[in-house]
Amino acid sequence: MRLNRRSFIVGSAAVTGGLALGFRLPFGPAVARAQDGSPEVGVWVAIGPDDTVNIRVVRSEMGQGTITGLAQLVAEELECNWSKVKIEYPTPGESVKRKRAWGDFATGGSRGIRESHEYVRKGGAAARMMLTQAAANQWKVPVAECSAANSVITHGPTKRRLRYGQVAEAAARLEVPKDVPLKDPKQWKLVGKPVKRLDTADKVNGKMVYGSDLKLPGMLNAAIKACPVFGGKVKSFDAAKVEGMKGVKKVVQVGDSAVAVVADTWWRAKTALDALPIVWDEGENVKVSSATIAEMLKAGLDAEQAFVGNQNGNAKEALAGAAKKIEAVYAYPFQNHACMEPMNITVRYTPDKCEAWGPTQNGEGAFAAILAASGLPADKVDVYKTMLGGGFGRRGAYPDDYVTQAVLIAKQMPGTPIKLLWSREEDMVQGRYHPVMQCKLVGGLDASGNLTGLHMRLSGQSILAAVRPEVVQAQKGRDPLSFQGVFESGEHQFSYTVPNLLIDHAMRNTHVPPGFWRGVNINQNAVFIECFMDELADAAGQDALEFRRKLLGANPRGLAVLNAAAEKIGWGKPLPNGRHRGLAVLKAFNSYVAGAAEISVTDGNKVKVHRLVGATDPGYAVNPAQIERQVAGSFVYGLSAAFMQECTVKDGRIEQTNFHEYNSMRIAQMPKVETVLLQGGGPVWGGIGEPTICVAAPAVMNAFYRATGKRIRSVPLKNQGIELV
Repeated sequence: MRLNRRSFIVGSAAVTGGLALGFRLPFGPAVARAQDGSPEVGVWVAIGPDDTVNIRVVRSEMGQGTITGLAQLVAEELECNWSKVKIEYPTPGESVKRKRAWGDFATGGSRGIRESHEYVRKGGAAARMMLTQAAANQWKVPVAECSAANSVITHGPTKRRLRYGQVAEAAARLEVPKDVPLKDPKQWKLVGKPVKRLDTADKVNGKMVYGSDLKLPGMLNAAIKACPVFGGKVKSFDAAKVEGMKGVKKVVQVGDSAVAVVADTWWRAKTALDALPIVWDEGENVKVSSATIAEMLKAGLDAEQAFVGNQNGNAKEALAGAAKKIEAVYAYPFQNHACMEPMNITVRYTPDKCEAWGPTQNGEGAFAAILAASGLPADKVDVYKTMLGGGFGRRGAYPDDYVTQAVLIAKQMPGTPIKLLWSREEDMVQGRYHPVMQCKLVGGLDASGNLTGLHMRLSGQSILAAVRPEVVQAQKGRDPLSFQGVFESGEHQFSYTVPNLLIDHAMRNTHVPPGFWRGVNINQNAVFIECFMDELADAAGQDALEFRRKLLGANPRGLAVLNAAAEKIGWGKPLPNGRHRGLAVLKAFNSYVAGAAEISVTDGNKVKVHRLVGATDPGYAVNPAQIERQVAGSFVYGLSAAFMQECTVKDGRIEQTNFHEYNSMRIAQMPKVETVLLQGGGPVWGGIGEPTICVAAPAVMNAFYRATGKRIRSVPLKNQGIELV
């Protein structure tokens, strides 16, 4: 879509139930049509007379390149002209009407491509088959004599040609084929190529519309403040103190825990909100602090009860009989997603219709939240997606979050579009935080330095217990996601083979709400296990790479990425004076990843990361250039978290309120990033956006030990006086 960011206004059709930022399908007697009137050739493709190809994407674009990668997959099978490709976002309401024709709208867990590649490719292939059949029908020839390439169908014997746009209308009337064969990856022409992203130009020239840019006719703006102590409530507020301020339209309570001011501009709403006297009932959670949470987690390290995530042999017996026993305790803090664009959404409510416009990672989740808050049936609700100014898991569907708040405000002003925009401060103190966790690791070595037993005890929060309790209940109290990267099997399977192993979790939930923070539990689990692997190697008197290689014998793809990262960084070769290296490896989101760092340290605490190598094997590479950018971007996120980022609790509330207290690395601090891409193939596709984030921190921390002899077992490193320079 080409929308002018500075002047964009959705027309009156949008606020009466028509098109807004996505598309609506006005159904005719035989042909469904896209936004521009192009006939729909299957649900994933609509083609105009000028050969413009509208490819439908329901996963969310938040900088990771998903819309380009998904479009490549469709276009590959469609055999269309890539220069003619555009993107359209179906709405979850339209999908519900069509029996979830577009499948899962959620974008998280690096699932955007890996879990939808097959059915979107089939959508492109089906459309190509329909177009080819339509041309064959027009020529009255067998379809087997026709072929398609670059948006043109050719009849082999006569060399007659028809463009896609010339037969799209006829193709749209054909039945979608049920048997849709896909290309062998060896035949790919577009997939695997580093094509330019479809969204970059409009981001650079300012045309892209984010939720915070959106304007609707008659729209008002809302600023909100919730009780700073999670679980607290509104006790009272004096609306009369601000109702006469310029631009203020209304002061409303939002649920039990928040108050909002609605005004003609957002700044006037915020100014009035800051002046509004509010008395909070902070409840018992006001007694909680980072110290009390740390003590609770510490107790879990030796607790009798714990949920087992991975076990074989008899770890306790092996550790008791070990020639040498090594023990360490690690810790990982709360962290905020800190998206550049704070949480926002625009909602218009009437007793007959409730619509929302804004950035979401889960259109169906937002749809469900609006259903619940509005009280309206599904056919009276819809969500129109805008570009996301960052997501990282924060813009998923959480109960009683900003979407619900916006609906509750809009219900108090029926017929008026209300844009709710959180302030940066509200975004920081009302987040859904990376779970806090401690970990006690005990390893046993025999006389030859072989690892004979390992016990890894996690103690900390469960995200699923907070947001998907039915999953935890089905698992008899266990949260399987807590074991990401160290689980017994599946997409987060433990990389190493240890003869006697026990990995368990003492669940210790706090009042601070947890959320899916980019990479989620692999971030802390990689630090715990990969830094401890270095400790074990050191205790065994062995090279860190060789020690890992012995334990990766049953994991050839894990071994391959580790070897690739080590070779690229020059492991074992002489280093420049003052330089030191570190390694890490993990399986996450069905991808195999390894990191290798080269650093120097001055004055004992000033760290310069000179190089970071990221080796990744996701099975298949849809867009290699985008994978390189994703690896580099994940390292920015991972290093910022490792060195600088922590949310602390005092008097029951989050202390950090803005970027001056929650910092991020700068361009000058960014190391050279070198990506090694392996493609192991096979039936299972891996993710890209999250896996490599986790290996940056342990690789650097292991290098820091080699530089200084100091073992760091908690992040952020700033708490140890360590700076990134």
